[in-house]
Amino acid sequence: MSGAPPDYHTLIVGAGFSGIGAAIKFDQAGFGDYLIVEAGDDVGGTWYWNTYPGVAVDIPSFSYQFSFEQRLDWSRTYAPGKELKAYAEHCADKYGIRPKIRFSTKVLAVEFDDERSLWRVHTDPGGEVTARFLVNASGVLTVPKLPDIHGVGSFGGAVMHTARWDHNQDLAGKRVAVIGTGASAVQVIPEIAPIVSRLTVFQRTPIWCFPKFDVPLPRLAHAAMRLPGAKALQRLISQAYVEVTFPLPAQYFTVYPLARWMESVGRAYLRRKVRDPVVRKQLTPQYAIGCKRPGFHNTYLSTFNRDNVRLVTEPIDKITSSAVATTEGASHEIDVLVLATGFQVLDSDSMPTFAVTGSGGLSLTKFWDEHRVQAYEGVSVPGFPNLFSVMGPYGYVGSSYFALIEAQTHHMLRCLDRAREHGASRVEVTEEANARYFAEVMRRRHRQVFWQESCRRANSYYFDKNGDVALRPSTTFEAYWRSRRFNLDDYRFS
Repeated sequence: MSGAPPDYHTLIVGAGFSGIGAAIKFDQAGFGDYLIVEAGDDVGGTWYWNTYPGVAVDIPSFSYQFSFEQRLDWSRTYAPGKELKAYAEHCADKYGIRPKIRFSTKVLAVEFDDERSLWRVHTDPGGEVTARFLVNASGVLTVPKLPDIHGVGSFGGAVMHTARWDHNQDLAGKRVAVIGTGASAVQVIPEIAPIVSRLTVFQRTPIWCFPKFDVPLPRLAHAAMRLPGAKALQRLISQAYVEVTFPLPAQYFTVYPLARWMESVGRAYLRRKVRDPVVRKQLTPQYAIGCKRPGFHNTYLSTFNRDNVRLVTEPIDKITSSAVATTEGASHEIDVLVLATGFQVLDSDSMPTFAVTGSGGLSLTKFWDEHRVQAYEGVSVPGFPNLFSVMGPYGYVGSSYFALIEAQTHHMLRCLDRAREHGASRVEVTEEANARYFAEVMRRRHRQVFWQESCRRANSYYFDKNGDVALRPSTTFEAYWRSRRFNLDDYRFS
């Protein structure tokens, strides 16, 4: 190795909760020479970009937080987006992260310098920054997915994606169209329906929707949280609830078929909430629960009882300067077009959100295209030394993202500690270890909920272009345990 030392020991891409959590733990472990690069002008990640009406978490607030920084004053059992954004700001300020963040800076591409064993990071603005290690904390709910509809760029009125909501647009009295009925649509549709003159919802695939125990937390509950042991108890209860309702039924469907049992609950909820039998049938999914992400909302379904709301299930043919036209010849005149079409998830071209060139000029996109999307323990890929991902393939089990962040950060720090002990400047997972882990997740995935026959009809972002679902087939506890017990000899330190 030759040349001057890198600008930073570590560069972290993203100042969402993944980047904040990694930075806090890096500081505590003595790796404080890092820079966080963030495309937005403040912290928060998903909760910085997503500000649409009704945005909220669908994991209980008690679990959607760091284990080492538990907030005692959540306003509701499921926190609204503005509180999550405030929590991100609190964590960044309390732990002194903010001065190490370069805001309004986008990472365009990264290249590994084999001769100097460092990453060359190309940013806009700023040019090139070098770092020994690179942490991808850019997340997956990051790049908005635009619909592949003819004429979408020619609409003459206001157009906005739910992930980039324009609060300068006053929807009162307007004719509004929403394309999509996924998780963001489930939240935004009930919020805007009462104020618009007409709301037309274009649905390609209906979503299973369930009631949400979303209630205000009174002062008494906040006070009780301060009693000895109360905070730990409520977190334990919350974590158990999340595990029983999310990871276990998704990853162990063949032995714990909760998703199958919940279908009758979903159908009963539809019957109770939607009066018109025709609309109810249109809103009834033709795929099993679990094939795609379900919705949780108390008023989404009943919104379709409103006189000013119309559900359209005919395919969209094109968008004109003033309307959305369907293949059956109908033309729906509108003033505002809302794209609730989600994100580019588990796409080799957008994960991460920047181009990655590893050792010997190897492209990460090409590697995944040729070998299928994969990463050792969801963190590392052979051929890409000194690169770690928080939200890598086969890392997330389906519980709170915070459990993932803390487990994967611990994995990274074990590697960095070993590198520091041995004076190593290059850390790379072996091909054998990666192949062994990939074979393991393939071997275990038959238990997952995603492989039911009806999932072919779900149009789910869980499935990548190879038909794989890059979710880890394990429990949260196993992922946590393995982050502390994986064999460090699975990496080469040189």
